[in-house]
Amino acid sequence: MSEPPPGVAAAVEGELRLLDPVVRASTELLVQVLHPEFHEVDTTGRRWDRAMVITALIADEAPRPGQLTASRMRGVQLADELVHVTFDTEAKGKRAHRSSLWRLTETGWLLYYHQATPFDAAVATDG
Repeated sequence: MSEPPPGVAAAVEGELRLLDPVVRASTELLVQVLHPEFHEVDTTGRRWDRAMVITALIADEAPRPGQLTASRMRGVQLADELVHVTFDTEAKGKRAHRSSLWRLTETGWLLYYHQATPFDAAVATDG
């Protein structure tokens, strides 16, 4: 099996960093991974920007998902400066299909856009 392109490897590494509770609780670490123009659509359909996400994640009263596991992670280099990563997560019995766009910047690969869609494993199809 061949090595993934450097952009794909960097984006996958970034996704794995974002699953780390230490990163999720640190403004300093989050700004190293999230693009200044970052936006997310969460599993409820709510739209978030970078500042909103950071504020919510680092808040003392922020809900902690517990152990967050990822599976089926794969990436595709769409252009020299753009990578698309897809994967599934599970935490506390809740599952989501996830899709992210990573952009190459002067400081490295940063998460530009993320969307999560909840799914029920009993009715999900592999595809």
